[in-house]
Amino acid sequence: MRIRSLGVIDDAVVELSPGFTAVTGETGAGKTMVVTSLGLLLGGRADPALVRIGAGKAVVEGRIAPAAGASAVVRAEEAGAELDDGALLISRTVSAEGRSRAHLGGRSVPVGLLAELADELVAVHGQTDQQGLLKLSRQRQALDRYAGGAVSGPLAAYTEAYKRLRAVAVELDEIVTRARERAQEADLLRYGLDEIAAVEPRAGEDTELAEEAERLGHAEALAAAATAAHAALAGNPEDPEGIDASTLVAGAHRALEAVRAHDPALAALTDRIGEIGILLADVAGELAGYASDLDADPLRLAAVEERRAALTQLTRKYGEDIGAVLAWGEEGAARLTELDGDDERIGELTAERDALGAELGALAEELTKARTEAAERFAAAVTAELASLAMPHARVSFDIRQAEDPEGIEAGGRTVAYGPSGVDEVELLLAPHPGAPPRPIAKGASGGELSRVMLAVEVVFAGTDPVPTYLFDEVDAGVGGKAAVEIGRRLAKLARTAQVVVVTHLPQVAAFADRQLLVEKTNDGSVTRSGVKVLEGEDRVRELSRMLAGQEDSEAARAHAEELLATARAEG
Repeated sequence: MRIRSLGVIDDAVVELSPGFTAVTGETGAGKTMVVTSLGLLLGGRADPALVRIGAGKAVVEGRIAPAAGASAVVRAEEAGAELDDGALLISRTVSAEGRSRAHLGGRSVPVGLLAELADELVAVHGQTDQQGLLKLSRQRQALDRYAGGAVSGPLAAYTEAYKRLRAVAVELDEIVTRARERAQEADLLRYGLDEIAAVEPRAGEDTELAEEAERLGHAEALAAAATAAHAALAGNPEDPEGIDASTLVAGAHRALEAVRAHDPALAALTDRIGEIGILLADVAGELAGYASDLDADPLRLAAVEERRAALTQLTRKYGEDIGAVLAWGEEGAARLTELDGDDERIGELTAERDALGAELGALAEELTKARTEAAERFAAAVTAELASLAMPHARVSFDIRQAEDPEGIEAGGRTVAYGPSGVDEVELLLAPHPGAPPRPIAKGASGGELSRVMLAVEVVFAGTDPVPTYLFDEVDAGVGGKAAVEIGRRLAKLARTAQVVVVTHLPQVAAFADRQLLVEKTNDGSVTRSGVKVLEGEDRVRELSRMLAGQEDSEAARAHAEELLATARAEG
């Protein structure tokens, strides 16, 4: 990894060994920034506070070489990433303003994609993960992960049935608790539908009646205008000497008709005048018919206004116009059918709820059985690991129990509480020595014991659900002496099949590493490119001496450091 402007690190390169790499250095030197950097590369949260003071952005670049054909490689290639000689190049940029960008194989990608790949590529564990292991939910998740398909299969079916049961319960509760409101809604709908049915409106009727009312209200003026227009076009029988448009046009047509044969242009004009005459005659006839058909009956006008008033009552309540009123009626009828079917729906939902409850109970029993069987194997494996971590007499077990709940589901002959993951409460118990009763690790484990329990759990996972790289951030906290040596020995064993990176203060752990990196600050308090270096030979002895006694040149510390290295090499 190359790290720039992150925390105390100005610009540094971290080269990790394929086996076991130990990262050491003084407190505050920036060792944890190695963990933070890898977390960013794996889609961790971008905190602008991480950006070095005075820098505009922090940049972390990494090269990860996953196994050929790994699903992480397939997923990356689907996102458009290109491999560099079989390796994935990842970069993450965090600006001082909080903006974050991610690149994978030369392509800009969502940060969430990096998080997807992380699950398969790297397992990161620190002191916060130890605290997480104290939570019952995390303990159940660990057991389920170890159990694999024996639990994941029925758990998936249980989860689907649980979601459906919750949805049915919510709908049923809504129908039952809102029965009065729904009855009131139904009454209002019936009233409205009855009111519309009594009027029997037609689509567009309001527009038609408005036009008719306008016409009937001005019938006399319309008739007079139509009669006058007819007289102007076709003449007035009471005034035979009067001049009208039809007579004038007919005279013009006769004058031209006599000479049209002598000029085609004049013939065309003659034809157009003839068309005008025909059009005048048609319009005059329609005006005569309009005037004679116009109904000035005041009774009809009153009937129209009465009908319009009835329609207005509907549009005032149910829509802007009759079309909207009719649409409201259709929707209201459908909703009323739904509301009137409440009793039947309640019966259907109750039956479905009971059936889902029975199904959920059967699946929960299957889950409990699978977890119980896996818990015995998991506890035995973790106990065996603890024996190699200087806890030879410790025993780990699981308490799998269910809580009584009258509102729960039937499982195992009892009515018990249930949730999205089943009915089981899973708790990890530790008996640190013979004769000690098993107690929850949250109450009965010291900091050092908790560190070793978590390491043992992770080692067990490494045998059943391995990842290529393990990163431990001070997982040895609270441990010393022989226990520290055993942790170093066990990490070295894990490193035979995976890459292991450990940030540690313990020389007993660091001595077992294939490569030891020292993180040190310059005089100005920053870590530069030369501030992360591989320790070999005398330099490594000096650093282990410092870690042992706080004095690099102490002869006793040097002798102890050389002894630690010799022991580690002999076992390697």
